[in-house]
Amino acid sequence: MDLVIRDAEVVDGSGGPSYRADVALDGGRIAAIVKEGAAAGCQRPTARRVMDAEGLALSPGFIDMHAHSDLALLRDPDHSAKAAQGVTLEVLGQDGLSYAPVDDRTLAEVRRAITGWNGDGSDIDFDWRTVGEYLDRLDRGIAVNAAYLIPQGTVRMHAVGWDDRPATDAELNRMRQLVAEGMEQGAVGMSSGLTYTPGMYAPDAELTELCKVVARYGGYYCPHHRSYGAGALQAYEEMVTLTRDAGCALHLAHATMNFGVNKGRAPDLLTLLDRALDEGADISLDTYPYTPGCTTLVAMLPSWASEGGPEAVLERLRDEETAERIRHHLEEIGSDGCHGVPIEWDTIEISGVSDPGLASCVGRTIAQSARMREEAPWATARRLLIDDRLGSTILQHVGHEENVRTIMRHRVHTGGSDGILQGFKPHPRAYGTFPQYLGRYVRELGVLSLEECVAHLTSRPAARLRLPDRGLVREGHRADLVLFDPATVAPGSTFKAPRTLPVGIPHVLIDGKFVIEDGKRTDVLAGRSVRRTPWP
Repeated sequence: MDLVIRDAEVVDGSGGPSYRADVALDGGRIAAIVKEGAAAGCQRPTARRVMDAEGLALSPGFIDMHAHSDLALLRDPDHSAKAAQGVTLEVLGQDGLSYAPVDDRTLAEVRRAITGWNGDGSDIDFDWRTVGEYLDRLDRGIAVNAAYLIPQGTVRMHAVGWDDRPATDAELNRMRQLVAEGMEQGAVGMSSGLTYTPGMYAPDAELTELCKVVARYGGYYCPHHRSYGAGALQAYEEMVTLTRDAGCALHLAHATMNFGVNKGRAPDLLTLLDRALDEGADISLDTYPYTPGCTTLVAMLPSWASEGGPEAVLERLRDEETAERIRHHLEEIGSDGCHGVPIEWDTIEISGVSDPGLASCVGRTIAQSARMREEAPWATARRLLIDDRLGSTILQHVGHEENVRTIMRHRVHTGGSDGILQGFKPHPRAYGTFPQYLGRYVRELGVLSLEECVAHLTSRPAARLRLPDRGLVREGHRADLVLFDPATVAPGSTFKAPRTLPVGIPHVLIDGKFVIEDGKRTDVLAGRSVRRTPWP
């Protein structure tokens, strides 16, 4: 045996009661589990190394169902932002925008479009174009494992461009082909960002056709749907109906109910989902355990203002008459980019900028900066969009704690950080989501029991990803494991100090190798791509 973890309190991911046991690892898998009080004659396992886990809980590694580490995993071998949380697998390619499949034109456009999420990529050798080539790049060695969703917005960008119009038959066939190729090369499903251009220009009929391709391969559809504000319930129902028509599994990304119009309405969402589940729908969802959201400032604009791509957006912002139309939609009508709700500038906090010369804006709301400049908030926002070339990220303070707690209790809930690692002041969820669940919502508030919460973060996402040997502490399963102290585990990250690492998670193993040992990052790069399990 390679390692025996002695006297751990095993929280095995099933949701059942924890138990005390020795857990032996060999060859990257769990070789034996000997429970305390095992029958006489059952010897305690031995190994080349024995680790005393007295006082620690041992669970499967956590699965981040909504991650934005697509380039961070390549540029930052340390990646303690996730490894130190106990995350052993991230799902990339989220919100319909990522870096494969692409051609040279599309790659340049998507790099520009999501600079605020991942940086401009000038430090990355983009030596891939297909999904398979990107996964091969990950297989050279990364900090944690990664699965990939085909980004529908990137696919549309590739086949149609940035036009707000239905795809032609030839373009739709090309999109079907790109999705099929990506699934064959190992993607686990497809994502959409239906408040982000150009993916939001796709009508339901087009999305249904692409979901039919995903379903053929046993994948799932993960939409950031068309509204989390006004019309949120209708947007959720639209995704349920669409995937039912396509025969495709559905995973709802960061399934929140935000803005004043949705205060206290989480039960309405769960009633909708329960009805669909009871009728046989295959649905799951993820959330992060915080109230503010995080995205880019340009995402707030109405979709018509973003048609044609980033340079077209900048041209419109520079034109006085068009900029006034944008302001009118934002402040008086409620743009689709801001989920149909008139924007409240005192809820929009700048969290990051691409141009270091604009760093003084970070940490202030648009309303605060506007008062300092003695100008209207839209003038401040417009200037920042132009000067930062659309690269600014924001925290949007529009969530409701009661909705967060209600949704995380649901039977198909999983955890996802939605963690954007870019920017001077990122959302603390990027560094704190999983210890926040365990510390605040389990130990302090009792919203979930420890066993329930671990199941939400391990076996449930593994089941959605169709990974038969992950997500549980079972003999024969992969030795992707985390040891934490239930009495002390907590996020270190805060809104003032968002890059602070958590406490109470001393050990994390991937493939039986320590990536975090005694609370410190090792130099081990045990992560690899996790590809779709072949489907009959």
